[in-house]
Amino acid sequence: MEFVADLHLHSKYSRAVSKDMNLQNMDLWARKKGLDILSACDWTHPLWFREISSELEEAEEGLFRLKSDKSSKTRFILSVEISSIYTQNGKVHRIHNLVFSPSLKTADKISKELIKRGSNLSSDGRPIIGLSSISLIELVLGIDDKGLIIPCHAWTPWFSLYGSNSGFDSIDDCFGKYAKYIYGIETGLSSDPFMNWQIKELENRSILSFSDAHSMAKMGREATVFKSEKSKISYNDISDAIKKQSKTTQIHYTLEFYPEEGKYHYTGHRNCNFVQDPKQTKLNGNICPVCKRPLTVGVMHRVEELAQSKKLPNEVFKVNPNGLKWIIDKNKKHPPFVKLVPLNEIIAESLSSTVASLKVKNLFDDLCNKFESEMNILLKVPISEIEKTAGERVAEGVDRVRKGNIVILPGFDGQYGIVKIWDDKKTSEKQKEAVSQ
Repeated sequence: MEFVADLHLHSKYSRAVSKDMNLQNMDLWARKKGLDILSACDWTHPLWFREISSELEEAEEGLFRLKSDKSSKTRFILSVEISSIYTQNGKVHRIHNLVFSPSLKTADKISKELIKRGSNLSSDGRPIIGLSSISLIELVLGIDDKGLIIPCHAWTPWFSLYGSNSGFDSIDDCFGKYAKYIYGIETGLSSDPFMNWQIKELENRSILSFSDAHSMAKMGREATVFKSEKSKISYNDISDAIKKQSKTTQIHYTLEFYPEEGKYHYTGHRNCNFVQDPKQTKLNGNICPVCKRPLTVGVMHRVEELAQSKKLPNEVFKVNPNGLKWIIDKNKKHPPFVKLVPLNEIIAESLSSTVASLKVKNLFDDLCNKFESEMNILLKVPISEIEKTAGERVAEGVDRVRKGNIVILPGFDGQYGIVKIWDDKKTSEKQKEAVSQ
């Protein structure tokens, strides 16, 4: 049985997050999206922890459901993103880690211990603490050895494990003697599994993908699919699958954002409207020709910098009967993945509208109601069936996304990339204008 999991989300108590991000709305959108397991996120925040404790009940060990709707199949797992800002060996590091707790009791103990060590947990659902990654994992495992630490969006320049501006060059450097307890990393929106497969120390670690969503509509834009022999799974099943220690439950595949659409894929300066790919960075250096200051080094360049091979190989892929393009690890060390564009974005471009328009929202809901979920539509529903409900243009859009037949303007220096299903002169001209000659 497959379980689609998005285990990195944020609540209404985190900054820059929709005020509608509560448990009931998350559950509702999980059904639309086709998500089985969500993060009961931000549990270090005292008000949100109170809501979680009062509104959820344990369904399977370490997994929770809404008390108000026992018929809901949506499950919640306790995870929180913690921002550590600290100095190590004379350099300031800003590392974001996802912390999983097997129980409310353990979560509460971790929060109380963080407060004892001077952490302010009330100001933001994603708290900023002064503890190093080493101290954080030591604290978590010291309270409960079933706790789990996953470095978040591992390549983001400013706030991540491998970040070019504030990270480390290896898991050993970041976590020291606790590196052996880092069983996987989260790719983030600006990298995909293929890029991470090139890193030697990740060969035997899990490559995970979650959305880091700040609104319901963004949930599931990246997700990890677990496959189990069981009809119901627990926290331990998920944890053991990530650790690659389970005989019954494994990571089956991941669903990916196009990494070029992420905010830090290429190297550049947003204010100077200047961007360059890794090849150009090697030739031209890391100084902006416009303002003469250092460029923000993109994820693609950083991956090539740390990869075991300085020239990344070509992707190996296969296309299934639904026309879906799967990227395969030829070394068979990691599960496959597929790159997708959210359905509401496909509909919006197909109708020459915006994702916020009523006609896009209505068609999205109609499709999800008829075909069960967004995931089902993007991955499995025959194109001919989509056409009957949504029209030829939307059906063609889904087909193009499945085949990877789209146009992409890579993101850089905090600016999201642009994904277009149909090419147009405006996109081409913008690309020529931004990319250095």
